[in-house]
Amino acid sequence: MHKMLQYKRRCIMYINTGYLNHSHKDFKDKSRPLIVGSCGTYRLSQHPKMPTYRPRGRLDYQIIYISSGLVHFHFDNPENETIIPAGHIVLFRPKELQKYEFYGKDKTQIYWLHFTGSDVKNTLRKYGFTDNKRVFNVGTSLEYEQVFKRIITELQRCQDNYEEMLMLLLRHLLIIFNRKITTEHVIRNEFLDSQMDTAITYFNTNYNRSINVEEYASSIGMSISWFIRSFRKYTGNTPVQFLTALRMTNAQVLLETTSYSINEIAGIVGYNNPLYFSRLFHKQKGCSPSEYRARNT
Repeated sequence: MHKMLQYKRRCIMYINTGYLNHSHKDFKDKSRPLIVGSCGTYRLSQHPKMPTYRPRGRLDYQIIYISSGLVHFHFDNPENETIIPAGHIVLFRPKELQKYEFYGKDKTQIYWLHFTGSDVKNTLRKYGFTDNKRVFNVGTSLEYEQVFKRIITELQRCQDNYEEMLMLLLRHLLIIFNRKITTEHVIRNEFLDSQMDTAITYFNTNYNRSINVEEYASSIGMSISWFIRSFRKYTGNTPVQFLTALRMTNAQVLLETTSYSINEIAGIVGYNNPLYFSRLFHKQKGCSPSEYRARNT
């Protein structure tokens, strides 16, 4: 019976946290550009309520990512209420009132992270966190959760250079949030995105072979014009531009690191005509393959 009670207690709430130098005190520190102070996750299932109330806010910045359920926020005034569902992050800046709660009945899970530093404002602006917004739609992703968990582990283990690793992980998190924020208002076709991902994988795997783009488009049931338009929208380049850039990049590596002849390199990266390869390389890089090798070896 005792073991069953312990199991039930474990089920009603899950918590995992990590704190810089094992200190729970919030702080402001401008000695480095970005400093992660703490990170954690809470998950409720049967526990009735998890409230937070900081009328004077904190000295640092806080990101709250809602991975499931929803959270009741009270921005600016304790009487206001805004319900934010999963797939959003909320950004609190220093000294802003913090009042929010979530409930077991909603099966809510959040990840939170506190950070400070001398370059926080510029960093947030760079990654799309505009000064006049608190709530950002980033969708739900296991990648977000993996990064949060890695940050928690780094704070708990304190291995060599862990503070630098924490800064890199925070930037990683902000970048992947930014990628979603910048496409927040774009209607995306998930099936079409999947098709373009598959095409990119195919081109990466087979770039050194003769690829007929029209035949590839036909093989996936698309017209050539629709395929080119969709691919360009997804990658910023046409299929031919994408393949050419891929081939030229790999040719550069071979020119720098091997003794293969220009003719051999042309064949390795997918060109049967070495002269055509050399002309294309010159057009792309501003010099011939032999000139490039002489400058970079």
